Amino acid sequence: MIVDSAAAFDVRDYLRKEMMPHFLCPGCGHGIALRALLWAIHELGIDKDKLAVVSGIGCAGRLSAYIDANTFHVSHGRPLAYATGLALARPDLHVVVITGDGDCLAIGGNHLIHACRRNLKLTCLMLNNEVYGMTGGQVSPTTSETRLTTTTPLGNSEPNFDACALAAAAGASFVGREVTHHVPKLKELIRSGLAHPGFAFVEVLSDCTEIFGRKNELGSSAEMVLRQKSDLRPSAYRDTVDTPFRSNDLPTGVLTKTERPEYGTAYRKAAAAQRVNTAARPSAGANKGDA
Repeated sequence: MIVDSAAAFDVRDYLRKEMMPHFLCPGCGHGIALRALLWAIHELGIDKDKLAVVSGIGCAGRLSAYIDANTFHVSHGRPLAYATGLALARPDLHVVVITGDGDCLAIGGNHLIHACRRNLKLTCLMLNNEVYGMTGGQVSPTTSETRLTTTTPLGNSEPNFDACALAAAAGASFVGREVTHHVPKLKELIRSGLAHPGFAFVEVLSDCTEIFGRKNELGSSAEMVLRQKSDLRPSAYRDTVDTPFRSNDLPTGVLTKTERPEYGTAYRKAAAAQRVNTAARPSAGANKGDA
């Protein structure tokens, strides 16, 4: 179904209403991220029949069930592997992966690295709430040091991943990061990723208010969202503004954007050349007869 992109955006046009009410906790940032994604899809005028959304296990993984499009809820850590096959077999589709920090960087970390390396045309939206929210509140690869989780009751002692730096180092041709506090900017970043002619990795810094926030006494959902803003204050505020504003130069927006061959196009070109060569090559029987 094609939705008129010139019409005002109504998120209900893109949702499976029969799946409501959703399962997300009040104040969960994932709902904001979902709205931003659907807003970007609307502005690009992507036909819902040509939209394929693949997700894994976890809170982020459940979001695909609410989208009125071609959706696939697959096994833990494997959405990028499924999406790779889908994008290769159906280059006419807009393939989007929605994944969480645990799903993407822990059990699915190897798939992420190779998806970045291949540069296949698809968009990966990684919703980072620093915890395994659905499955018990365990520590994840992005949990900030010293934070409490069910598996780090004394505080997390492991250094966390910079997911965007990992994606860029692995070869992703588009890498970006944004927070759920900045919804229009998040929408614009996702839109740029969807339009990019290669692999686009977008990290969304989201909030888990129930499992992560309460355990770490981070306040209400509103306070957690406002903390995102204070976390992004530049160093110029160091000597002029008191707490809770503190220096943090965490970069957001488009972090990497390069042009290099898209894997699907290169693969199909090589396959077509092989078919031409095979058709032009004389058969063994014909060679014997000519001799």
